[in-house]
Amino acid sequence: MAHLPLDLQLLNLCAALLLLLSFAMLSQRRIVNLVNLLAVQGAVLFIATLLLAWRTRQPHLYLSAALTLGLKVVLLPYLLHRLIRRLQVYWDAEPLLNIPGTMLVGVLIVVFAFGLAQPISALASTATRNAIGIAVAVVLLSFLTMITRRKAMSQVVGFLSMENGLFFGAMSATYGMPMVVEFGVALDVLVAVLVLGIFFFQIREQFDSLDLQHLESLREDAAASRQE
Repeated sequence: MAHLPLDLQLLNLCAALLLLLSFAMLSQRRIVNLVNLLAVQGAVLFIATLLLAWRTRQPHLYLSAALTLGLKVVLLPYLLHRLIRRLQVYWDAEPLLNIPGTMLVGVLIVVFAFGLAQPISALASTATRNAIGIAVAVVLLSFLTMITRRKAMSQVVGFLSMENGLFFGAMSATYGMPMVVEFGVALDVLVAVLVLGIFFFQIREQFDSLDLQHLESLREDAAASRQE
């Protein structure tokens, strides 16, 4: 790695930090800390986009960096913190899989992700093609975060982290998506968070909790009533 230019070394460092932050999310039960880690992940993605923009001299990447800073570092964490305070949901329940078991599955996922991304990295011609494996690992680890959490808020954070991984993968493989696509995705993510916020309030009003087990029990009751 020492023979690489400084900007590429910094990009590889950002990729490693994104992976470490994904593991930190897996081990975190406090929802406020999950949102803070998501904001830090967005900040690392912002720095990586700036470094790539400076290296490639592509102006649209500077716009992508500004969009990342405004949406992923400032606006979405602010909205999520407001939802946490309004709903008073600060801790997740015990995950479906305990923390050591989750971390072990996470390590296996990383090995699988690097094996899966190896053919893609071989075909890519970008300077950051070696980070494609990390991007795939971040996406899969975020999905693991979603399926092992009981609280809806934690699952939303996992979804947003997955979107970060997809954005980093697109940036690593093709130097970013067209700006029209990026703005469209950003708008979709923002609308999704706002709609989910309304959905959270409805769940809280109905069940006095954001534990998704209540929705499963409601589905079982509905199935039993149909059978009758």
